[in-house]
Amino acid sequence: MRICVIVTTYNRPDALAAVLDSYLAQDDRDFELIVADDGSTDDTRRLIAAYAQRAPLPLRHVWQEDRGFRPAAVRNRALAATEADYIVFSDGDCIPPSDFVSRHRALAEPGYFLSGNRILLSATFTARVLRERMPLQAWGPLRWLMAWALRDINRWLPLVRLPDGAFRKRRPGLWQGVKTCNLSAWRADLVRVNGLDESYSGWGLEDSDLVIRLLHAGIKHKSARFAAPVFHLWHRENDRSRLADNQQRLDEILTSRRTEALVGVNQYL
Repeated sequence: MRICVIVTTYNRPDALAAVLDSYLAQDDRDFELIVADDGSTDDTRRLIAAYAQRAPLPLRHVWQEDRGFRPAAVRNRALAATEADYIVFSDGDCIPPSDFVSRHRALAEPGYFLSGNRILLSATFTARVLRERMPLQAWGPLRWLMAWALRDINRWLPLVRLPDGAFRKRRPGLWQGVKTCNLSAWRADLVRVNGLDESYSGWGLEDSDLVIRLLHAGIKHKSARFAAPVFHLWHRENDRSRLADNQQRLDEILTSRRTEALVGVNQYL
């Protein structure tokens, strides 16, 4: 199974460097990595080029012009740029543990998409992690428990590892709370629903739309909780001024049986 990890970014090279360090330190390096760049400046381009020169795996940069918050579009461009069988979506401010890719690989199953969760870092701890280049992917349970005690992270329970089992399919129709910072699916299923819907404008709900359309297409939810968390670096909230419009679009897809994005990946294929 060929895996491609697609990581979105926008003008935060210090966070992206921490994320790339973690992907280059994965215990499973048999995957392709694409940085899906929503219009960053040359600082990010130079960073990715430097990492690509020393990476032990294929690392590519897919860039689009900066025309506002458009992660759906750049994810679609990255999806079109790979021929991998299986896609893992995440973000350039989400550091994966060293077994992140191998856990998604182990849990992947035809007819299902996987959704994991995240652990939120505080603002002060995030600044320290980036300043000191702390290798969070290599931390063990005791260090994380100490970080939780110091309120550096919001919770430690997602770090518990549980094997595959029937409990992971207990809620096959779940879409609430599923986010593209930790989501994986078969590329063929993503293409079948026309990828992410670029008609969503600004921050919010384009990931929920994708998941609902996958469910409409018969692809079921499987939980990757207690297997593959990510460590989410703190940042200020994005502009949510278009959230009401996006909510209206999501309400429409919820009351329909539509599977395909109105403006999706097929324009790049």
